[in-house]
Amino acid sequence: MGYSVGKVAALSGVTVRTLHHYDEIGLLSPSGRTAAGYRSYSDDDLDRLQRVLFYRELGFGLETIAKVIDDPAVDAMEHLRRQRALLADRIGELTRMAETVERVIAAKEAGAALTAEERFEVFGEFREPEGYAEEAVRRWGDTPHWRAAAVPRSKQEWIEAEKLREDWVRRLLALFDSGAPAVGREAMELAEEHRRMLAAFMGDCDLATHRELAKLYATEPVQLGFLVREPDQRPGLGEYIRDAVHANAERVTG
Repeated sequence: MGYSVGKVAALSGVTVRTLHHYDEIGLLSPSGRTAAGYRSYSDDDLDRLQRVLFYRELGFGLETIAKVIDDPAVDAMEHLRRQRALLADRIGELTRMAETVERVIAAKEAGAALTAEERFEVFGEFREPEGYAEEAVRRWGDTPHWRAAAVPRSKQEWIEAEKLREDWVRRLLALFDSGAPAVGREAMELAEEHRRMLAAFMGDCDLATHRELAKLYATEPVQLGFLVREPDQRPGLGEYIRDAVHANAERVTG
């Protein structure tokens, strides 16, 4: 059975112009001609077109497609197996991309759970740095802690959490300003309290995770700013928190 170029275009979803182009470059030339001289495609031609369109959809260039499908060592079944493997890889890639987008959405929703007015009421002038949510997703988006922390919360929950943070920071600064050592009992107790505060948002915060997070307070000012606002910061405060957290972990584990 022969198919006209218009029929093939309708069946495949490509334009007549594209089919003409494929013929001109030798990628897909019809097997026959009608008595009037028009192109006539066979079932084998349609099979070849299907392979062309599969590889094109996967991002192959036309020259590469021609080399691949004209390889004499590869039969039709092998092409199908190759396409299945390539499609499986693409599905996996797209799934990972979709999961990343979902995590970014969750991060944005968590940040946008409050209106601008409510955020000012709860956090005052403090604002999350531009692009922080996306960077946090890149670094921690695959962890269960991030997924738990990214769940949107109500205004009242944020108010209560902010009160706890403010009270904790007030007591931390008083201890720091008094000259008490970071490895002392009071500093370690504050560190353990901080771990429980994080666990309330993260679902869990074991000692190892707490130690890793505490390192950031000493090395990344942005991270310290989420815990202690800039006007309240002191030189060496990030290192003090880190050392107290590490000392507390050693105390607990013995």
